[in-house]
Amino acid sequence: MAKMKLALVQFQSVLGDVEASMARALPMIDEAAAAGANMVVFPELFTTGYHLDTVGPRMTELAEPIDGPTVRALQEAARKNHVYIVAPIALLHGLSGVPYNSAVFINSDGTVQGSFDKVHLWALERFYFRAGHEFPVFDTEFGKVGIMVCYDMGFPEAARTLALKGAELIVCPSAWCVQDADVWEINAPARALENTVFLGAVNRIGHEGDDLYMHGGSMVCGPRGGKIAQLGEEEGILYADLDFDEVRKNRVTSPYLRDRRADAYGEVCAY
Repeated sequence: MAKMKLALVQFQSVLGDVEASMARALPMIDEAAAAGANMVVFPELFTTGYHLDTVGPRMTELAEPIDGPTVRALQEAARKNHVYIVAPIALLHGLSGVPYNSAVFINSDGTVQGSFDKVHLWALERFYFRAGHEFPVFDTEFGKVGIMVCYDMGFPEAARTLALKGAELIVCPSAWCVQDADVWEINAPARALENTVFLGAVNRIGHEGDDLYMHGGSMVCGPRGGKIAQLGEEEGILYADLDFDEVRKNRVTSPYLRDRRADAYGEVCAY
């Protein structure tokens, strides 16, 4: 039985202060591990905050390479606690000095397996980040894990690509505003159901600036789309026990992936 205890950290960042945010995050990893978690997932841009009117002009300064101090500290936390960590940060890589809105995947032995760069950039993000172009899937002893970031979840092609590449759990770190709470409640269960995957959508909590309130509502959905667990509007850690065999069973009884008609979908790629 491939069972995992997933921990989604509904987190309030310290806007523009990476060190202060990390000082809050590291004890929450210890807390999750003490509760038996095997994987700990933080929200989008959890080290810098999201309010781009404030931190956007500083994003290149706040961003780090994958071997920078933030990832190194998280590697040590993963190794110490023997947990996988999904760490969404502003990441510098490649030839350009413009960062990506990324999520680093750290193995339970503290090694970095890779990273995902947000593909669908929202609003002001286009001014401060480069867009990603790939959907990697990461291996664990429990099953395969894919990552989307926030706005990516609104595009069925993103989750479908991950599922077709073998993902059985998709995590979606987000900074989702309260004005779109209704969309949040629809997107996560829909992406789980149509791809017969577990889906962990972890949102930020709190006010940033005068105009941004992120309402939390982090949730874990099962491979039939139903909610397994959900938080309200408070900082905290959401736990869910996932049996990856349920994905495999449901892909037999609800064979959406098997019964796809790719030969009939030409129009999807034509425009």
